[in-house]
Amino acid sequence: MADVTLEALADEQRSFPPSPEFVANALVTDSSMHDLAAADPEAFWAAQARELLHWDRDFTTTCEWDLPFAKWFTDGQLNVSYNCLDRHVDAGHGDQIAFRWEGEPGDSRDITYAELLAEVSRTANALKELGVVKGDRVAIYMGMVLELPVAMLACARIGAAHSVVFGGFTADSLRDRINDAQAKVLVTGDGAWRRGGIVELKQIADEAMAETPSIEHCLVLRRTEQEVAMQTGRDVWWHDIVPTQSTECAPESMNAEDLLFILYTSGTTGHPKGIMHTTGGYLTQVAFTFKYVFDIHPDTDVFWCTADCGWVTGHSYIVYGPLANRATSVMYEGTPDYPAKDRFWSVVEKYGVTILYTAPTAIRTFRKWGSEFPAGHDLSSLRLLGSVGEPINPEAWIWYSEHIGTNRCPVVDTWWQTETGAIMISPLPGATVAKPGSATFPLPGIGADIVNDDGNAVGIPGGGYLTLTRPWPSMLRGIWGDPDRYRETYWSRFDGRYFAGDGAKRDADGYFWLLGRVDDIMLVAGHNISTTEVESALVSHPAVAEAAVVGKTDDTTGQAIAAFVILRAGHDPSDALVAELRDHVGHAIGPIAKPKSILFTEDLPKTRSGKIMRRLLRNVAEDEALGDVTTLADPSVVDGIKGRYLTTASDED
Repeated sequence: MADVTLEALADEQRSFPPSPEFVANALVTDSSMHDLAAADPEAFWAAQARELLHWDRDFTTTCEWDLPFAKWFTDGQLNVSYNCLDRHVDAGHGDQIAFRWEGEPGDSRDITYAELLAEVSRTANALKELGVVKGDRVAIYMGMVLELPVAMLACARIGAAHSVVFGGFTADSLRDRINDAQAKVLVTGDGAWRRGGIVELKQIADEAMAETPSIEHCLVLRRTEQEVAMQTGRDVWWHDIVPTQSTECAPESMNAEDLLFILYTSGTTGHPKGIMHTTGGYLTQVAFTFKYVFDIHPDTDVFWCTADCGWVTGHSYIVYGPLANRATSVMYEGTPDYPAKDRFWSVVEKYGVTILYTAPTAIRTFRKWGSEFPAGHDLSSLRLLGSVGEPINPEAWIWYSEHIGTNRCPVVDTWWQTETGAIMISPLPGATVAKPGSATFPLPGIGADIVNDDGNAVGIPGGGYLTLTRPWPSMLRGIWGDPDRYRETYWSRFDGRYFAGDGAKRDADGYFWLLGRVDDIMLVAGHNISTTEVESALVSHPAVAEAAVVGKTDDTTGQAIAAFVILRAGHDPSDALVAELRDHVGHAIGPIAKPKSILFTEDLPKTRSGKIMRRLLRNVAEDEALGDVTTLADPSVVDGIKGRYLTTASDED
């Protein structure tokens, strides 16, 4: 499916082994864990479940597989909140800091494991007082405040499933998710801080709740202190009900296959998919991946995942993975550029962050802003860097390694999805030789393969569709209320395989290179060209900060490549630069990959989680009506691009 290019071959020749200093203290330093898992995957996962978690009742069955439905540890019982809090406090670690929270305005708060347990128990009792019982669903719509993970853990403690909705979504998006899950209670805030302004969470929630008949109560946290409407009988202030509760709340013993949470992700039909994750298998794999991918040493590390708890990355690697491993984590409320473009680096310096896990979009943005911002801070505490959310282009990987990790920190590029629940493909930093831009290999216990259009394995080297070949503990258990859609969406394309929706290739050494969503593969004159490869080639030019490319209909070649480019400071748009960039791509990949058009823009259409919405760029390039833009961080961006693009196209005609 994916052609091997000159650029890819050059990247495949660059390798970065872990330093002897890192290996000396690493948890995994060789292939023995991979070998053990390959010999008996089910026995491997059973051992991890027992080693990493406390079980109220041990399981006797590891995996039940009735394609496409899996159950893990079915007769075992445990409680997620207990595993994240009580057992650490009982073991004498109650004084260890669980979260070091940094508010956007500059306020901060540390909370220990003992304090977090008390707050979770009080909140769980408050939810009970509001009528929440085991099996109910609770919607959570908040900014990045400590009470967000508290609410999640409180739900887990009493056996209610939570549905966290990103605090930047609209009232319509919140309404649809509440109604689909039939949530009984909504937890929100008066507002949230973002770039010095206030996101009117309660006002948005009120608009949503006008059409959510299942909501009985709304629990409201006071954060920004502005006046908000409170409906008598429905709305309750957090500070009025939570602090008065007892700090004693016995954790509900849950079956391993009981629902832990629903998390909604975009669907091709326009109706969001409620991805279901259950208790035992999910917690096993997030605990395992957090421990070994990030080489966690809980007594000394300070971990910072810069995601939002409204996304799966926040669920797995801000809340459940770190707390299950007794880690100390940083949690930040705001944006990386407020009040200045060095905010992330000031946070790293202030808290002595040792492990940083962020997105390629953020890394490319930092690169665009310039290395002087991280250079102005002491980042010597860092020992490991991570990347998540989309394929990272090699130039961004190199910049990240050089300017943030000072060429001494391993970089773990991780591939996974909301649906997979936990990291699936990633280096083990003390054992894996990294290649910039490659997620390297499936983790122990994970089966992954690349197939062609007929579903046949393509071999090594080769490119095609990334599939998963066997069940894994943290896999989604279906789509809420729609098992047929689950089967059709994920299991119908290739017989017996989960199709991840991504294209990938393996180089001659077997390394996996993610190429983005398959609808981001362009067919130009019969050649498969990845958007990621062309974007990486553009970004490798010194004038380019960020780029997005899409395929547009072309009478001659079937599809032609349309590029949208953000320039770095000090570079101005010109016809000469267009020609230079086209030649640069042609040299890196081949003449077939030269963009037919290049439009310079100040910004790109991105979701609030930072992902580029190439679908909207395709709408622009094809002069089509724009689709759903509710998840855009700034909907005006695409209108500006469309106006400039159509003007440019008219001039070219």
